[in-house]
Amino acid sequence: MTERKVRVRFAPSPTGPLHIGGVRTALYNYLFARRHGGDFILRIEDTDSNRFVPGAEEYITETFNWLGVEFDEGIGVGGNHAPYRQSERRNIYEKYVRTLVENKKAYIAFDTPEELETKRIESPNFQYDASTRMNMRNSLTLPEEHVKTLIDEGNQYVVRFNVDPSK
Repeated sequence: MTERKVRVRFAPSPTGPLHIGGVRTALYNYLFARRHGGDFILRIEDTDSNRFVPGAEEYITETFNWLGVEFDEGIGVGGNHAPYRQSERRNIYEKYVRTLVENKKAYIAFDTPEELETKRIESPNFQYDASTRMNMRNSLTLPEEHVKTLIDEGNQYVVRFNVDPSK
């Protein structure tokens, strides 16, 4: 068996200052990488644009500079596996998502946070699961042409794994 170099990462969201739990996790990964001669990578999880805080990314990198923690790859460092901002990796993931959806391993869901909240109010024990998802607006319940139209019209959606509860 061929041994591969250890690669670990820390992937904070730029939604404000780091908290001590996040720093602790990063330190564990940093020390693990150093102990095993591996790489420590900083990737920014910037896909939640509603919670994005301007300057948070800089604060994150400054915090690690102050702590003396050096990244081998990532934001501000570069590397062979760029880009290191999650939002810039969309085209990389799209082909895999498409394959998952085509093979029914995932599905496109159009339900809004408001619709889900309404379901929770209507049924205090509401769980988004294999039975309830068949009553929601998604690619499992809508005709393929309608799904394409909703996407083309710019409707927001998420992709969810299609977990078979019997397996």
